[in-house]
Amino acid sequence: MSQLLSKGAFGYVLPIVSFVVAWLETWFLDFKVLTQEAEEERWYTAAQAAASRPALLYPGALSEGQFYSPPESFAGSDNEFDEDEETVGRRAVTEQEREYVRQGKEAMEVVDQILGQEANWKFEKSNEVGDAVYALEIPFHGKTYILKALMQCPAESVYQEVILQPEKMVLWNRTVALCQILQRVDDNTLVSYDVAAAAAAGVVSPRDFVNVRRIERRKDRYISSGIATMHHARPPHTKYVRGENGPGGFVVIKNPRNPSVCTFIWILNTDLKGRLPRYLIHQSLAATMFEFCSHLRKRVRDLHAGAS
Repeated sequence: MSQLLSKGAFGYVLPIVSFVVAWLETWFLDFKVLTQEAEEERWYTAAQAAASRPALLYPGALSEGQFYSPPESFAGSDNEFDEDEETVGRRAVTEQEREYVRQGKEAMEVVDQILGQEANWKFEKSNEVGDAVYALEIPFHGKTYILKALMQCPAESVYQEVILQPEKMVLWNRTVALCQILQRVDDNTLVSYDVAAAAAAGVVSPRDFVNVRRIERRKDRYISSGIATMHHARPPHTKYVRGENGPGGFVVIKNPRNPSVCTFIWILNTDLKGRLPRYLIHQSLAATMFEFCSHLRKRVRDLHAGAS
């Protein structure tokens, strides 16, 4: 000790520092080894747990694109939810959505029945280009008007403008003041809000409608059926008289011998409400159907001219 003191402060500080360094090296080695062993044990435990778990139904996160298919998908495909089953990965289907699907299917059944009774259609009137309006009495729904017209264009052109893009119809169809998609229920079903422009030189004021539509693409035709429904986003408004549509819709039939032409059919069953004379309603509906077809022809003609 006397020798350490005789060497001054450095004499006793050096042994202490040497001891501390040796202790730190020993402690750090133990800490590093123990930590690494613990980490390896955690990885081993996690791997064992992962191996013992059942495989996930869907590996990885699902994007919306994995569930989406375009509206023109074939009816009855897996993209349409079943009324008695919930699709894995989808959000829960509400009772209101099931009701919309049911209404759309019922309207489609009536449209198919009307198409199957063409021999019973009663001729009403025609125009100078050969378009014809017929009538048919439908049980529980009353008088139904049917426009039949030959279109000088492929069926896909009419399908695109009338069935797939109804909200754009206001751009070219003067008989429509507004068309808004309120809800897309599934790949085949949607709810729309439509405002019909005034008719009969303004005698018939604008009417608004809320419709559920069902779209089906079949081998030889495209069909959009519809019927009146209700939606919370568009309750009745004092600005318009709320009309009510019975089962009807649009049908575009392909020509198997000439794909550059098609047959367009519009089935219309509607109650315009209000206090309108029946004869005036009949006249205005037929005139509106002819005018609609005239606007459609011009629209298709303009599109083809722009593409050429």
